Amino acid sequence: MGIGYDRPLYILAFDHRSSFEEMATKAGVPESERDERIRQAKQVIFAGFELVVNRGAPRDAAGVLVDEQYGAEVARAARQRGYILAMPVEKSGQKIFDFEYGDQFGEHIQAFDPTFAKALVRYNPEDPAESKQIQLERLKRLHDWLRERDRKFLLELLVPATKAQLERVGGDSERYDREVRPDLTLQAIDEFYAAGVVPDVWKIEGLDRREDCERMAAKVRSGGRDQVSCVVLGRGADPARVDHWLRMGAGVPGYIGFAIGRTLWWEGVQGFLNGTLSRDQAAEKIAANYLRAINLFVEASRAAVA
Repeated sequence: MGIGYDRPLYILAFDHRSSFEEMATKAGVPESERDERIRQAKQVIFAGFELVVNRGAPRDAAGVLVDEQYGAEVARAARQRGYILAMPVEKSGQKIFDFEYGDQFGEHIQAFDPTFAKALVRYNPEDPAESKQIQLERLKRLHDWLRERDRKFLLELLVPATKAQLERVGGDSERYDREVRPDLTLQAIDEFYAAGVVPDVWKIEGLDRREDCERMAAKVRSGGRDQVSCVVLGRGADPARVDHWLRMGAGVPGYIGFAIGRTLWWEGVQGFLNGTLSRDQAAEKIAANYLRAINLFVEASRAAVA
């Protein structure tokens, strides 16, 4: 199996763990019921996903990103029904990448047999050399394990600003995103490639300018990696901003879709957990948001090449 994946990919991402725990607590879910309610919430999101597939979304492009801890039943159902399935290997909420299941990470991947093993990493080229090296070594271990078994690798790259970087733009996080983060992301990709870490798909933070998307796609496909691709991640941003990021990536060769979560399901899950929405109402709300994101990306891609 060659490196890369260049088919359309529209992933509904709900592998979050600490976010769901916080949501359940804020919704007043008793501690004794929390885990079961989170599992139910993930079933609701999956129900919304299936509504979209059943209403005509491309089955060979629609997929879910879900965790084992709260979403094992969803993962098994997705696999059995032939959907694209991505599953995380990282511990939730960590600044330094580490494996959720330690040395047994491979056993868990094999047990669920996802289409993609996904790793989230927070990595800034100006971070301390020691922390960067630790992360690169762990990711290289994952990369090699996956390559030896012809398994696909989805790498989610977040580039949080350092204090000094934020100070250079007057503390303006939007200026950081627009003026600083794109170049840092390109540099980070170079450092990953130099360390021998080559994912099939890069899950990249949204970019405000199309030319930055073009540079990103060219970078991930450099060195003859012609099938390696990018998807847009939503980072929990408001819908208008996520829409803009989708439009910027759509139609750029190398951008094949998105992997978006909270922006699409937050309201539905919140309503389900606090009792203001029924299960069916929550699933419909999530379905509407997910279908809208697919249609936006598809239509913007067509317009870009027209």
